[in-house]
Amino acid sequence: MALFDAYKKKSTLKAAIKQTAKARNDKSTKSDQLYASAYQGFADVVKGDLMTGEALFNWGFALLHQAKAKNEEEGVKLYLDAISKFTFCLLITPDHLGAAIDGGVAYMDLARIMEVDANDELYDLAGEFFENAERIQRGSAAYNLACIYGLRGQEGACLEALELSKECGSLPNVEDIVNDADLQKMKKTAWFVKFVETIKAGPEPVVIDEREVVYDVEGNVINKNKKKKQYENEVDGVVYDAEGNIIEQVEPEEIAKIAEKNSEKPIKPESKKNEE
Repeated sequence: MALFDAYKKKSTLKAAIKQTAKARNDKSTKSDQLYASAYQGFADVVKGDLMTGEALFNWGFALLHQAKAKNEEEGVKLYLDAISKFTFCLLITPDHLGAAIDGGVAYMDLARIMEVDANDELYDLAGEFFENAERIQRGSAAYNLACIYGLRGQEGACLEALELSKECGSLPNVEDIVNDADLQKMKKTAWFVKFVETIKAGPEPVVIDEREVVYDVEGNVINKNKKKKQYENEVDGVVYDAEGNIIEQVEPEEIAKIAEKNSEKPIKPESKKNEE
């Protein structure tokens, strides 16, 4: 099977190379179609090679972090190299979440180092990577998208992305959010202040019915708050469960109340007949 796959890929590669040669010599509008077909052929050859994809991601990851420590000229070259590695990684492994997120981060860093406007194409390209990450895993790049919306003054989209990030548990800590330069335009808005206050307040406490039995995925009881049995399992002030385990000890005062209540019950006719 492996030999057949290798042969098939080799044939696909040859066909793509021929289409490229035709496209180079074709001066009509058909050349774009030939190039597109060739690109698809190249993609089919490299797609699915997980080891190569992982190597490309880690190569891009290294370049990205090296670029952060360089000056503008050196940094730009390294960022572009990192982006090419992430792009190639996604060509091979389309669902590689790390490459999708870090490709967007590289474009964002490149936009900052080049000091371009918030509406520059570099931010559009970063957004495309983040949208792809969202396709792979919902909420994974929601905060990154919120930063782009924040830079562009798109309040509604920014809030929606922040809420999604919160819902999916991918928000940074509150200090990083407040100090994020990308959200500078949003910080004085009423909704942003309220959003931050909500995060600081923490999640609302969950009210749990103490009588409810909680199980783990294997069906084992993981809480001690078993639903208490009625007093028919009470003997001499001790309450037992169905298996004979002690689950509660009744106080003497409560025992007395139960005894007094039982003594007030009318005697059944059968009992009265037996007494006679």
